[in-house]
Amino acid sequence: MLADPAVSQDGEELMRVSKARAAMEEVVLTYDEWLKARGELDDATQMLYEETDEEIREMAKLEISELEENIKDLEKKLQVLLLPKDPNDDRDVMVEIRAGTGGDEASIWAGDLVRAYSKYCESQNWKVSILSSSDSDSGGYKECVLQINGDRVYSKMKYEAGVHRVQRVPATESQGRVHTSTATVAIMP
Repeated sequence: MLADPAVSQDGEELMRVSKARAAMEEVVLTYDEWLKARGELDDATQMLYEETDEEIREMAKLEISELEENIKDLEKKLQVLLLPKDPNDDRDVMVEIRAGTGGDEASIWAGDLVRAYSKYCESQNWKVSILSSSDSDSGGYKECVLQINGDRVYSKMKYEAGVHRVQRVPATESQGRVHTSTATVAIMP
């Protein structure tokens, strides 16, 4: 399809076909590798039954056990590759972080989460920008909304959604008691 002149002249269609080809390439290569291993297994099995030399039969047995293990690994890999992909995995995200229970310490915890996610995004070479925020008096955030742009952001961030809890002695505690604070994280593609 990539060689079709109509496809190469239409930029959007070319990009769509290129992405589809790239998505299938690993599946096809793994399947070809599996077919090759199956053929080698058949050859080794045939050699085991037809050969009279005991040394060659031992080599065939060893090769058969290695090939069977390799085939099992390739089948597992193919099963994972053939699972349906989340259509949002390639999208950018908006992350909303809100302080939950815990008063000032919860807003400090929300600020810690904003900084942690920002550093993670930098390590992934993603662009982070704060769309809106409401600062708290204690130095954190009551709420903060981040826009994260980059390669496959949603696929790596989608499982971060939910309530995040921390138990620690807060800077706001004078008696050294452990407090529990929460913050909610929402991930939107």
